[in-house]
Amino acid sequence: MTELISVAQAEALIAEHMPSFGSERIPLEQAAGRVLRQVVQAEHDHPPFDRVMMDGIALRWSEPLPREFAFAGTQVAGMVRQALQAGDTCIEVTTGAMLPAGCDCVVPVEQLRRDGSHYQLVDGYQPARGQFIHPRGSDCLAGAKLLAPGTRIGPPEAALLAANGVAAVEVACIPSIAIVSTGDELVDVEAALGEGQIRRSNDMAIATALRLDGFDRVTMEHIPDDASLTQDKLAQLLERHDVLVLSGGVSMGQRDFVPGALDALGVRRVFHRIAQKPGKPMWFGMGSRRQAVFALPGNPLSALVCASRYVRQALRLSLGIPTSPPEFACLDAAVDTSTMLTCFVPAHVQTDPQGRFIAYPVPSRTSGDFSTLPRTQGVVQLPPGESRAAAGTVVAFYRW
Repeated sequence: MTELISVAQAEALIAEHMPSFGSERIPLEQAAGRVLRQVVQAEHDHPPFDRVMMDGIALRWSEPLPREFAFAGTQVAGMVRQALQAGDTCIEVTTGAMLPAGCDCVVPVEQLRRDGSHYQLVDGYQPARGQFIHPRGSDCLAGAKLLAPGTRIGPPEAALLAANGVAAVEVACIPSIAIVSTGDELVDVEAALGEGQIRRSNDMAIATALRLDGFDRVTMEHIPDDASLTQDKLAQLLERHDVLVLSGGVSMGQRDFVPGALDALGVRRVFHRIAQKPGKPMWFGMGSRRQAVFALPGNPLSALVCASRYVRQALRLSLGIPTSPPEFACLDAAVDTSTMLTCFVPAHVQTDPQGRFIAYPVPSRTSGDFSTLPRTQGVVQLPPGESRAAAGTVVAFYRW
C-alpha cells in the first residue's frame, strides 16, 4: 500500500512540479482578470505637471496678500500652460488643469466674490502657499515600479496600465483544463434517473470553482468504469489539454482504473494518498509533456476539498500568483478530529461584534453529504494529534 504523505508534503510536491503555461500579449481592453507577466514602470512623473485641484483662481502668494486680484486669463484642463505676469492678478483655473507659471496658490471658487473684472477674497479667508496644488511627481516619478508580475488585473491596475501607455499587456496564458468524472452510476444533469444512478455534480462544482478564479478554458467529460475506455479517453485528453482534473476511480477498489491507466500512459506519479480526511485517495502526477494531472476522490465533499485546497492553489501558482496564506479563525464549537489524519470540516465564518473572525463548524455526516455546503464558505483545517479540537481553537480556514 502506498505510504501516506502529509498535507504539507502534498502542497510542497505540487508546487515543486507545477509547470508554467507561458505568456501572451493581449490588448489591454481584453485583460480584465488576467495575471501580469511583466514589470510595469511609470512612463512619466505622476502627475506629469503641477495640477490644480479645485475650480477657482490661481495666484502668486505673498505676505501680505492682496484681497483683490484682476482677472488676467483662463487655464482649463487640457490647455497649454499659461503664465501669470503680475502679483496683483489671477488666472481662472479648473480642476485638473496645469498650474499656470508664476502661480503657487489656488483659491477655490467658494472663497471668492466676482466683481466685474476683479476677484475678491471673502472676508476672513486667508489662503496658504501651495494649497490645492497636486505637485508634479508627488505620486511617483518616471521609472518607478508600479506593477509586478503575478498581479491580477482589476480596475485600479487597468487604470495604471492605461495611464502609462500600456496598450498591449503581457499576461499568463490560461491553461486548457479537462474536468473528468468517472463512474457507471453517473448521468447528465438533465437526464432522468434510473435505478442506482445519480447526476454528475463534482465536475460542475470543480468547474465553477476554477471559473471563479478566471480559468475559463474548461471542458467536462465523463468516463464509464471500464479499464480500456478509461485509458483511451485519458490518452485523448492528455493530447488536447494542459491540465486534467479527475474525480472518482482513484482509490484501490476493483473498479478504480484511473491510477493504472495513467501509469500505462506514462504519466509519472508524484504522490498517491494524503493523510487527510476527507480526500485521502488523492493522486497527483505529471504527463510526458508537462501536463498536470490531479485525480481526486469521487465523493462530493472529498472532491471539493481537494479542488479548493490543492487544485486551485496550484493553478494560481502556474500563473505566477504568489501563494496566499490561509485565513485564521477561532472555532465557535468543539469538533471531532483525528490523531493520525488532518481533518477538513466545512464551516460558516463571520466576524463577531468584538472583531474576532469566528468559524462555526458544519460537519457533514459523510464525505458524500454535500447538502449542507451552501451554508458554508469553506473548510477549517484541523491538524492531527488530538481526537477533538476544543471551542476557541485557532485554525486555518480555506475558502471554497
